[in-house]
Amino acid sequence: MSHIIGVRFREGGKSYFFTPGAHQVKRGTKVIVETSRGTEFGTVVYDLGEDDSRSHGQVKEILRIATPEDEAKAAENREKEKKAFEIGLEKIAARGLEMKLIDVEYTFDNNKLLFYFTADGRVDFRELVKDLAGVFRTRIELRQIGVRDETKMLGGMGICGRALCCHAYLTDFIPVSIKMAKEQGLSLNPTKISGVCGRLMCCLNNEEEVYEEINARMPAVGDTVTAADGVRGEVSSVNILRETMRVFVEAGDEREVHDYPLSEIKEIERRRKKKQNQGGGKKQKKGKDDADGGRVPHAAEKES
Repeated sequence: MSHIIGVRFREGGKSYFFTPGAHQVKRGTKVIVETSRGTEFGTVVYDLGEDDSRSHGQVKEILRIATPEDEAKAAENREKEKKAFEIGLEKIAARGLEMKLIDVEYTFDNNKLLFYFTADGRVDFRELVKDLAGVFRTRIELRQIGVRDETKMLGGMGICGRALCCHAYLTDFIPVSIKMAKEQGLSLNPTKISGVCGRLMCCLNNEEEVYEEINARMPAVGDTVTAADGVRGEVSSVNILRETMRVFVEAGDEREVHDYPLSEIKEIERRRKKKQNQGGGKKQKKGKDDADGGRVPHAAEKES
């Protein structure tokens, strides 16, 4: 058993596992650690306590708690990164490269300078690397990232009014699909289910398990249900979170509307999906819900 802590090197960046050893650390403590990139300055973002280190792979011990001199050097690096960003923009413009510079990062020991950028395709930046190396006199590394990584680095506010999940706490991107939006009964309008990055919102995954569990018990629109009072009718709409439904009931030449909670439903007859004709091979005419469900905007269908 080892004491496991999480250390993050950049705001909104990924956290990595370390052990504090004999050092007393807590959330927010600045520490110096050894990584594959060299010596790094980071912040403790969480403390898992005593945990089986085998579940986290090989865990290194932090070198020391950061001193005021270390914090001053880290702050100096941040200022140098701002200047490096401006120079990077100038060099990219001079070369006429179709790339967007997102961020610049110095390693703590200044042995490497990383430039993060986005581009629509592959970019030949070999001459750009030579230009930058001539200015900064250190190892230069250019990394092409995606739009989700760009948003994670830059941060911002979501439509909920809170900080973006990817920038605030997500360490890794979670696979999100259009099926999750359908499961939760959301509009398939791309502008309503897409995040700042233009991809499906990560938060669609937050309540997916709850919706799946409730939907497995709830009837779908078009199903026939029988209530405890003996009323039998077709479901016209459902409220997943309240676990209620609206039912159309035939009453002579008219149709009545009844509202029922799921607890008062005794029997559910699932509507069968229409299949292709075995003889002619043509598809039967789709119901309204099936047709509407098929018209999904192409931009929203892409899995992020």
